[in-house]
Formats: sequence, C-alpha cells, structure tokens
Amino acid sequence: MTRPVRVRFAPSPTGKLHIGGARPALFNWAYARRHGGVFLLRIEDTDPERSTKEYELAILDGLRWLGIHWQEGPDVGGPHAPYHQSQRIERHKQRARELSAMGRAYPCFCSRERLEELAQRQEAAKERQGYDGLCRRLDSQTVAQRVAAGEPHTLRFAVPAGATEFHDHIRGPMRFENHEVEDWVMVRSDGNPTYNFVVVCDDIDMQISLIMRGEEHLINTPKQVLLYHAFGAALPEFAHLPLMLGTDKKKLSKRTGDTSLQDYRDKGFPPEAVVNFLCLQGWALSGSQEIFSVEELVANFEIKDVNKAGAVFDIEKFLWMAGEYIRRDSVERVAERCAPHVVRAGLMSAEDLAGRADWFRSVVSHEKERIRTYGELPARIEYLFVADEKLVYGEDAEKNARRHANRLTTLSAFRAWLELQLAAGGDAAALREGAKQFQTEQKLKTPELLQPLRCALSGHASGPDTFEVILLLGAQRTLRRLELAQERLA
Repeated sequence: MTRPVRVRFAPSPTGKLHIGGARPALFNWAYARRHGGVFLLRIEDTDPERSTKEYELAILDGLRWLGIHWQEGPDVGGPHAPYHQSQRIERHKQRARELSAMGRAYPCFCSRERLEELAQRQEAAKERQGYDGLCRRLDSQTVAQRVAAGEPHTLRFAVPAGATEFHDHIRGPMRFENHEVEDWVMVRSDGNPTYNFVVVCDDIDMQISLIMRGEEHLINTPKQVLLYHAFGAALPEFAHLPLMLGTDKKKLSKRTGDTSLQDYRDKGFPPEAVVNFLCLQGWALSGSQEIFSVEELVANFEIKDVNKAGAVFDIEKFLWMAGEYIRRDSVERVAERCAPHVVRAGLMSAEDLAGRADWFRSVVSHEKERIRTYGELPARIEYLFVADEKLVYGEDAEKNARRHANRLTTLSAFRAWLELQLAAGGDAAALREGAKQFQTEQKLKTPELLQPLRCALSGHASGPDTFEVILLLGAQRTLRRLELAQERLA
C-alpha cells in the first residue's frame, strides 16, 4: 500500500456490539498498528428510530475493554470531524447534488405501489428483480417541471454500462457485470441519503485507504466502487472477512454463539482470551500456536493470511482458551477480576472483599485451575458462604459418601481428632500429614475418609484440597458441618 494507512471501524448504535462485529474492529486496529497507520472510529447513526446513545457508549466501552483504542473518533476528535454520520448529512446532500449535476444521478418519481407491482411482475416472469430505469428515460425538461412542482421523488444512481472490477485482499480479483446492479436509491424521498452513498462520502472525506469488513458487505461493494469512480476519487483497497459459522457450519445463531460482546464480558471471559479467540476466526499466528499475545498479533498480522472459508465459532474451544488465560494469570489479577462477579452473586460486598482480601485471594488460588471464566467462581465457592444447616449436598458427593458403611463412625472419630488439631493450630500440610496417621490408626482407605469428609464440608464431589477447605471455613464452621453430616448421612 503506497497511501498512508488509514482504516476505520464504523458500527451502527442500533444494538449491542455483536461478538462477530468486534472481529473487523480488532483486525483493522491490528493492521493499523502493524503498519504505523491510523485507526479511526465512526458512528453510523443515521437510523434515528433505532440508534441510541446508550448503545453507542456500550460499543465504545466494549472496544476499550478489548484493548482497542482509536486515534480519531467521536470522543477524541480528529482532523476529519465530525465522526457521527448523522452530523454529516449536509455534506452528504452536497455530494448528492454534485452527482446530479454531473448526470450521474437522477430523480425517480415512481411510487411505492409501482415498484411493488414491478417486483411482482419480475418475480412471476422469473426475471432478475430490480428497478427498470423508467425515470432515467425522462427528458430533462419533464424532470425539472416535476421537481419544481414539488412531486415526491428519490434520487437514484445511474449505473453505467460495462463491468466493475476491484481486487479483494482475501478473495482476489473481483468482477461484477454492471447490468446486474440496479440503479439504486442514493437519497430517499424524505431527503435522507442511504447507507451505500453516505459510507462512500465519509470514507473519501476521511481518506480511508483500506476497507476491511465482513463478507456480508461484499454485495454492496460494486455500488460503492462505482461511486468512487463517479466522484473521481482514489479507490481504497478492500478485504472482506469470512463469515463466522456455528459448529453446525451454518451462519452463527444464538444457539451456536450469536451473542453480544457485552454478554461475554458479563459471563467473565478474560478480554485477552476474547481477543485471541476472535483472531483465530479466520486467521492464525502459525499452524500450531493457538495462545498468543496482542503484541504477537500486531507483529504478525497480515491480511493475506486471512482464510477465505468461513470460520467456525466453537464455544467449547472458547471456554478452554478462557480457562488457559486464567490459569496462566496471577492470583492477584484473577481475584480482582472475579470480585465483581462475587459481589453480583451476593456472596460478599465490596467492603467485605476489601476487609478479607488475603482470605479471598486464598479462595481464588484454590479454584484458579478449575474455572474457565471469572463468572464460574461464585457457584464453586458458594458453599463457603451458605449457612451450615443449608449446605446442599451434590448428588455425586452424597452418593460417594453413602457408599461407605462406616461413614458415621469415621466422621465422628475424625471430628474429635480434628477438634484437638485445630485448637493446637497448624497449616493445611500439617493437617494433611496428621490425617494420614489418623487414617492408618483407624485402618481406613483414603476414600473412606475423604469422600464423606468432602461431602460434609463443601457438598461437592471434587474441588480444592479438603484440608485447605477446612482452613477456609475455619474451626467452628468445620466442626459444625461434621456434626450435621453425622445426622444427614445417617
């Protein structure tokens, strides 16, 4: 690319940012950083009925959460402001007038009823559906008279004869026959320009050199290329990213992962894992390395390496990757990121967490290897907060405990032994070693002791080391739960 690198992400604030919508933002940002270019953010808010400030702020917040920042945009300004499309309408209307003056656009007076009837006739005749160019054949005097009379009309782009060609960095040479492209509406009858028109106007004004976006926009590209030619503007480069597919190889749906970026944030996915996983949706660092940093992405990202085939969004792999990032992270940061989820679950308040920070970090350290998202922690540690009398025994945990006929005498004897040990103090390692001796004296196999004990203390069939759980619960609660278990497991 000989032009200065200038790329953009232009979301519409008509809903939450979709997880797949964040991918082109990430790739554009990485490309700009790789080549020392500019990444700008433009808000396409020309749908006043659906666009909201709340959605816009959520989009900006979500991108920042991923670590994506922009040099130009609605909140930071820049040399090509404004960066809200709705604030550029007068500029769009001016550009529409320029095309009309050049004879590259014309008024269309066809009513909605006529257009619907035309579509029905074409469908019945199995013809290609599209505008038939009726108003394009009107003489200039007739057009001027009808416009002067205030007759409602749209403004259509006059598609020339021939073919439209451009190069796509992912799909290679592209060619579209112009007769397959109808004279499309540039400006509606209410005076508001349409998407395909305004996006080109803004990209020209903002000197965008590369347009990297989803494959679903490929159908719009011939119309947009024709506009660049009509304006005599330099054509940007194009790259259309493959669709994100569910594990069933069909277009991503809610059943297979079609949720917003905010949903994954709320579930507690590490943002680094989200970035990493999104990168793998059509691109890879190498044939085998699946876990890599943002710095490695920026240093290695090239558009030519993006696959043409659809990328499979595998939620199980996503969860695995999230867990890998948690396991590799420090206990301190995992605890910090888990904290909001624990507060939201009502287990602890922010004040409680601040006052018991060391204890909470200890809790996290024992679960860090087992959770895949920060949001999974509350369910795993709820047993530490529930009243002793209301502890729920999991089906597997209780089944494991009840298979031992000597469970009640074992719990009773261990409780008496443990009470003395806890009174004397000591850490989990000392308790563990002492329990081995107790087990030998009582002639118990390990499951005969640990399975009833684990059920009594946490209600879980698996989890952190049992003797760590004893210290997390404290002496009073541990002894009380062992006492209750002798009744409940009778």
